[in-house]
Amino acid sequence: MNLNSPALLEDNLIWQAKTAGKRMVFYGDDTWVRLFPKHFMEYDGTTSFFVSDYTEVDNNVTRHLDGTLKRDDWDILILHYLGLDHIGHISGPHSSLIQPKLLEMDDILEKIHSALISKEADGSLPYLLVLCGDHGMSETGSHGGSSEPEVNTPLVLISPAFKRKGTMIRTPGVVEQVDLTATLALGLGLPISQNNVGHVIPGVFEETTLRDQLRFLHLNGHQLSCLLKDSMSGYDKGGFEQFRVAEKAHGNWMKLYLEGNNSEVLSNIGKKVLKQYLEALAAMSSALSKQLGKYDMYSMIAGMVFVFQVSTFLLLAMPEALSGEAAVDVPVLSSLLSLPFYLLCLLLASVHVLVCTSTESSCYFCSLSWGLVFAAVAFSSAMFCTLVSMATRHLTPGTNINRKLPFRSKDWSLSELDALLLAGTVGHTLSLAASSFVEEEHQTWYFLLNTLCLAVFQDVCRKYFREQRDTSDEDEHILLSKDCHSSVHQKADICSEKWLALATPPFTLICCRLLRSLNQTGVQWAHLPDMGHWLNSSEHRTVLSLLAAFCLVLIYLLVQRRCSWVSKAALALGLVGVYSYRAAVGNVMFPWQHAGRPMSKGTVEARFVYVFVLGILFSGTKDLLRSQIITADAKLKSRGLWELYSGLVLLVSLLFRAHNLPVLCCCLLVQTLMAQFIWKKLHYDAAQTTIMHYWFGQAFFYFQGNSNNIATIDISVGFVGLESYIEAPAIFLTALSTYAGPLLWACHLVCYLSSERDRSPVAVGHGCYCLALLRSVPAAAYIVLVTVLRYHLFIWSVFSPKLLYESMHVMLTAGVCLFFYTMEQSPSPSKS
Repeated sequence: MNLNSPALLEDNLIWQAKTAGKRMVFYGDDTWVRLFPKHFMEYDGTTSFFVSDYTEVDNNVTRHLDGTLKRDDWDILILHYLGLDHIGHISGPHSSLIQPKLLEMDDILEKIHSALISKEADGSLPYLLVLCGDHGMSETGSHGGSSEPEVNTPLVLISPAFKRKGTMIRTPGVVEQVDLTATLALGLGLPISQNNVGHVIPGVFEETTLRDQLRFLHLNGHQLSCLLKDSMSGYDKGGFEQFRVAEKAHGNWMKLYLEGNNSEVLSNIGKKVLKQYLEALAAMSSALSKQLGKYDMYSMIAGMVFVFQVSTFLLLAMPEALSGEAAVDVPVLSSLLSLPFYLLCLLLASVHVLVCTSTESSCYFCSLSWGLVFAAVAFSSAMFCTLVSMATRHLTPGTNINRKLPFRSKDWSLSELDALLLAGTVGHTLSLAASSFVEEEHQTWYFLLNTLCLAVFQDVCRKYFREQRDTSDEDEHILLSKDCHSSVHQKADICSEKWLALATPPFTLICCRLLRSLNQTGVQWAHLPDMGHWLNSSEHRTVLSLLAAFCLVLIYLLVQRRCSWVSKAALALGLVGVYSYRAAVGNVMFPWQHAGRPMSKGTVEARFVYVFVLGILFSGTKDLLRSQIITADAKLKSRGLWELYSGLVLLVSLLFRAHNLPVLCCCLLVQTLMAQFIWKKLHYDAAQTTIMHYWFGQAFFYFQGNSNNIATIDISVGFVGLESYIEAPAIFLTALSTYAGPLLWACHLVCYLSSERDRSPVAVGHGCYCLALLRSVPAAAYIVLVTVLRYHLFIWSVFSPKLLYESMHVMLTAGVCLFFYTMEQSPSPSKS
């Protein structure tokens, strides 16, 4: 999301119009007002980010129309309607609200056209009515990706200056959005913006004289050729020479024209020059579009250095972080007092001054204040000295580091599961170098998760069949020493536990297969219908209502087990509020409601749920603080963590769309079964359990319907319970909903490790460290890949959106790890 739209300072069409004395009026999206302050003689902006509003946001524009259309004191009128875009974000392109909104837009267009016709009849100059969309809409109602429905929009130009086409409508042509700027500039008699890479739309000027057409094309060609010379070293290969040839031919044609030659030969020469101009303009525009990326390499390299220093620190800290003490000895003080630290500071400061004084283009790192630059230089120098010291300590024999290793080299070996987890994690990181694997990353995680379930199933079979035969004699001897009644009960418990453990991996595979069909994601098959589309259709609303109610009941049963009775009551009422909210916005319905009822924004119902979310979080925080400050009670701390987790689950259930509640339900069910019968019974260590949680979290990210495409972000959840756009809650709710899968699995990991009494007291520290390592190393590798592939054809449509997702995921994971690691640093539990 672009949450900050400062004034546009570079040359643009609106600035050119203002400079030429054009009187402009604007009504609509207030982003225009922030981009072009003091450009409009009259304006009224509406908040564009509050997507829950699709009526007032348009009515605020329409209410000005009658008065403005009757006036003659303006030259350009810009109207930016947002209602259709907001409906798409809320309920998608197939919503029942789309048709009424389109009919409303038809009426508004008819009103504007009729008013312009009457003005022309009164003797005004010919008008130009431009109808266009700034973007399209995907099957989920979002935009920002590169799919055909998102990038293809209609463009209609209506003017009495155009020749009437009759009743036969030709197949519409395809033009680039950037071509509209050059076309409007020449049509309004304005200079073309200096950095515009578009070319004139030929059909717009086909009714003018051949001389005027050639003049327009020459003006556009001159602007593109100047931009090409300034932007490319080999500019002569990008259509520049074609333009020079056409320009010379144009000059010869003008000589014949001014001499009064009106023969057919002159007309043919002019048409040939026209064709040469069009080919040259297309070639120059294409060449400029391909080299638009001007990269701030100095800032990019500085950022890469910081990221790699942190990742290298995590890797070097592995032996100590995974040891029994889980304490890393960081030689910070000795590094700060060493001579190399000060020499590095001087060297990096000198490089910074040299680069910033010699660079011709703007550089972000150079624009920072000297205080921030000095802090960055000192941090990088200290990190480098610390890393060298840690590496030297590892390589020096006889140090205490070797005694802290979590394993000994002589008896260390990888199990089959360890090999799978390591190979899968490394393989996924390497796969990010291919655009196809980034587009369809969900397939990678689905494959890894299915393979993990099969490997776990093999471990379960090995435990309950092979090992059981080896210990059968010992078990029989123990059972004979007990009474018959307890022996029968113990055998029954062991038998039921065995079959439940055996059933857990296949059941997980079934859940994953069902969730894959719920939301189509990726690029190749995202357009295909899925269960989510089927459930959201109006004729299947009853089925969706029953499914949502069942899922909410099951969520309560799975979550309430570890909560206090107050939190259980709050959770139950909160889930009732979730269903009421979905009924209010029209996704589901109560049995006594009729299908044609009016919908609301559900603000009251959502705030009702927020009250119980805050109550549960307060109860959990209170228990945590008591366990940290007053008494070192491990049970109290564990209950506090689980209550925080249940509050997060309640909030996610509110933000998830109704058809996605089975995703949350299966997430909780798989967590419960795996914790009860797999991780605990098979005695997986903290590192193995962490990697499994990480894999599950990544897979559930895509089960939600997410992808590496910006268009799959559901921004409507940022306004659940809000009556206006408030930046901080909108960002928080959107991020939480988008990364709900990874966050729920990360929080469950910490709660599970903290509540296991049989584990080492540093298990949570091990888990947080492994989670941080799993996130930072792939992110660092991907940053290098993106930098290397910065001129790739799909850098903006595939690799850059993925980088944004990775960055946000790293930030959220860091926050989770820091919070729970801080909570774990408490006094030792009191002994009773």
